[in-house]
Amino acid sequence: MLTKRIIPCLDVDRGRVVKGVRFFNHVDAGDPVEQALFYDQSGADELVFYDITASHEDRRMMADVVRRVADSVFMPITVGGGIRTIDDATQLIQAGAEKVSINSAAVQNPGLINQIARKFGRCATVLGLDANRVKRSDGLESWEVFVNGGRVGTGRDVLAWAREAQERGAGEIVLNVMNSDGTLEGYDIQMTRAVSEAVRIPVVASGGAGGPEDMLAVLTVGKADAALAASIFHFRKWSIRQVKEFLAEHGVNIRPVVDPPSTSRSSGGGK
Repeated sequence: MLTKRIIPCLDVDRGRVVKGVRFFNHVDAGDPVEQALFYDQSGADELVFYDITASHEDRRMMADVVRRVADSVFMPITVGGGIRTIDDATQLIQAGAEKVSINSAAVQNPGLINQIARKFGRCATVLGLDANRVKRSDGLESWEVFVNGGRVGTGRDVLAWAREAQERGAGEIVLNVMNSDGTLEGYDIQMTRAVSEAVRIPVVASGGAGGPEDMLAVLTVGKADAALAASIFHFRKWSIRQVKEFLAEHGVNIRPVVDPPSTSRSSGGGK
């Protein structure tokens, strides 16, 4: 049985961690290096790091911030936001990212997925998929892909885009359902399960975690391979340890939090 992962997410705007609701109304949540170090020491399996305004403001991801974070932690980090070319991806990999996540640029230029996968491998190529439930003119609901930090709808179907990204070389999908983001009301189980069943690659559920029960639901009923969260961790509502202990108690295969070795020394042997 594969181990499920618990992944904090750092949404960064101009060098500060922020957290909003449904992609807007952001509040400050701290320094990215301090937050990353805290999660590394708390037993997080990975860290996702997004520059949330880079695409909207038409600028590149701040590689210097990525480098400072990567130099401070031992866990793998995934970096996204403002990646438009293979050179942008290369710069972030060189700065210390283990994986790069592309969203807006991938929709505009799907071949970028192929390019990154060819150069760095499928395991380093992540599709960041911002999805929204949208009411159509006929009154029915569709699942639509959004770009530019959730500001622009594309008309693309979520499931079709997930399958195409997989075929182009994406090795993982981070599915962030905008309707749930920051609400603390639970993940979109239905959409997460549908995407997980539509592809063969790991799916990371994102958007709406309010506590361990929500993570249990999305990892089991939603069939996600990992659960990403921000608000509950940033504002210390729940700890990584508490979440993992809860999941383990409910039969989820999870990597336990291991306490660091004691630094105290036994006495004796002195002059």
